[in-house]
This record gives sequence, C-alpha cells and structure tokens, in this order.
Amino acid sequence: MRRASWQARATAVVLLLASVFEVYRRSGTDGSDNAFVVKAAGSFLHGGSPYSDRRFLYLPSSVLAAVPEALLPHWVLRPLVPTLTAGLVVAGWFLALRIFDVPWRSRLATLVAGGLAFFAPFRSLVALGNWTAASAAALPLALLLMSRSRWSAAGVVIGFAVAVKPMLVPLALLFLFARRPRALALAVGVPVALSLPAALVMPNPTFFFTRTLPFLLHGQDAFARPFDASLVAVLPRIGVPVDVAAALAAGAAALGVWCAWRRWNGSVGGAGLARVGRERPGVPGWWSGAGRACVAERLRLVETAAMLMLATFLVSRPAFDHYSLVVLPVLLASAVVPGSVPRQAWFWIALVPQVPVIDWPFLLPDTRRAFKDAAMLGGLAALLAWRCGRARRVLVPEQGGASGPPRPAGSRAAL
Repeated sequence: MRRASWQARATAVVLLLASVFEVYRRSGTDGSDNAFVVKAAGSFLHGGSPYSDRRFLYLPSSVLAAVPEALLPHWVLRPLVPTLTAGLVVAGWFLALRIFDVPWRSRLATLVAGGLAFFAPFRSLVALGNWTAASAAALPLALLLMSRSRWSAAGVVIGFAVAVKPMLVPLALLFLFARRPRALALAVGVPVALSLPAALVMPNPTFFFTRTLPFLLHGQDAFARPFDASLVAVLPRIGVPVDVAAALAAGAAALGVWCAWRRWNGSVGGAGLARVGRERPGVPGWWSGAGRACVAERLRLVETAAMLMLATFLVSRPAFDHYSLVVLPVLLASAVVPGSVPRQAWFWIALVPQVPVIDWPFLLPDTRRAFKDAAMLGGLAALLAWRCGRARRVLVPEQGGASGPPRPAGSRAAL
C-alpha cells in the first residue's frame, strides 16, 4: 500500500512500452483479431454484409464501433491497436485499485502493472488486438460504480461493453441478485438500441443468426478450436466423450453460478477483516472501525462478479487465455484485504503456467496451449468457488444506521 519509488514506476512503464513495441516490431499487422472487425466494418461501408465472414462474431453495434478504424490507414493502426489494447488493460487495473482505495502510485499498483509484461495472456491480447480489452476496462469501472451505489451508471457501462463485445452478459445475473431492474434494463437496452439501427441499414443482418451463431456455438473452426480452453473443448482432447464433457462443463458452470449467488447472499472473510485493528502509514482508513463493513461489501461485490464470469468461461465456446484479464485485475486489487483470494498460495500457483519463459513438458506445441489456459481458468474458478461456497447468510443493519429490523446481506440495503 505504500508509495513505490519513482525508479520502480519508471521500470513498469518501460516494461509495458517494450511489450507494445515488440508487438509492433514483430507482427507487422494491426492485430489479427482486430483485423476481422475492421474488415467487417469495411464491408459494411462498401455495401456488403459484415456477417459474410463467419469469423466476425460480434453484434451489429460492433460494426459501428469499428467504422473509425476502417477509415484509418494501416500505418496508423499498426502502432495504435497494440497501444490502445495495452492501455485499456492498464486502465482497468487502475480502476480496480480504486474499488479498494488503493493509491495508483502504490507498490501493488506498480508491481502488477510491470508484471503484465511477463504474463502470457496479456502478451497474447496485445498481439491479437482482441476487443476483450474493452471488457477488461469496463468490468472494473462498473464494479467501482456499483460500490458507490451508482447502479444505473454501471448498467450503462455494461451495456456499452456488451455492444462492443458481448462478454459481460453474465453480469446480468449480478443485477438480478442485487434486485436492480433499472440497471438491468439499461444494460440490455443500450446494446439493443445501438444494434437495431446498424442491423436495419446493413444487408442480410439475419446472417448473424443463420451463420455466426451456429459457427460460434460449434467452437468456431479447426484453426481456432485447438486454442479453446473451455471444458467442452479440452476434455474431449484427453479422451472424454463429447456428451460427457458437455454435461460436466454445464454442471461446473451451474455450480459456479450457485456459488456466486451464495457469496452474494452470505458473508465470507469477516474474521480476517477483524484481525486488522489499527491504522497503518499510507493505508486507507477502511482498515479500522466501521470501514470494515464497507470493504467487506466491496469484496463481496468483486468476488460475486468474478465467480459469474469464471463460471461462464468454463462452458462458453470458445474461451481463450486472455479472457482471464477480465477478472484478474479486480481479484488482484482485493489482495489488500486480509482473507481475500490472492492471499492464498493456490491463486498464484494457478497463474504459474502463464509465465512464458517456462517450457512445460508435452505442451511445447502452440496448439496444446489450451491445456495450460484451462488449468488457469479452472484453477481460479475452483479456488473462488471454494471461497464463495463457504459463505454463510448474515443479517446487516440498514445503511446509515436507520432503525428497524435487520435485512439479509443480499438485499438492496446492504449496499
């Protein structure tokens, strides 16, 4: 929590810039995943259907978001795309720190920002220019707004993120858990309002249902399938029948949703917070006194959202390594709270396979990388599910100390 030295902060900046420059120097492209979206926008501008290419997997609103890129020359996109992708991930990290009032100049902020350069999913995301970076920034921003009781604004943020890439759709369950119908309506209404005009002016918008969705539900094509880290794709590669793998993945996802619901309606880690009894130099005041209840609510919010996302990654087709960057920033920011998931050694053990300098036996071919990715996503999901499943239902007083009977921890009064 204390301020990092200027040398450490400068080193983190240099590492991030070196990662971006390496992608710029080696790839010679503007990101292969980003190129599919830009190509779809170019087709739209020339009167064609964006969905004529099955590899364009997003909503019609994504076409409108990609139109500015389609108008830029290649020599501008080549440095812009990796820089913007890395910038969104770093912005998501600093937003996640604000959830727990961690200073952006702190040692934790500096170590994680610099450590991204050694994390394989981050390097992969920057190289591909994948639009997952938008979700990596939107989720911490939405949770930050929720922690400040601005649920409607959070719903708008989630809606715009879904309009760009429909990755944060599982957070609709969080709005249901919190009984926030207005925020849920905004999260659904924004992408619908942006997609309908785009669909009306583009030719053959029905291709999204007749070509894109079947292509996506079948795990894309033979090129992308070896990199799919979902249980539905990984288990058959080790001999598990496809039907059994699908049942196991669905069961694991359902269990994850139940654990998220239990975490929202219960309390975990209260004893760990109680062990902190005095102020520390340079540490926010929520470490003592009534602030413990506030940080406990923020931790519950973060862990519930992360559990919903990880449960989805287990069963979604596909699930790639860079999807972890959506949930890792908010989980890492909770490391300042005693008893949180990053305080356990198993959390870091799950991330070890993603250190790119380690050559794992039998996993050297790039097409076997999905096993490492599945180990990471599955390990994080299992660890968080274990913590969420241990939640117990508690009663808390009304916000602000109002008189009256206590409310369940999952009610609107809790936040």
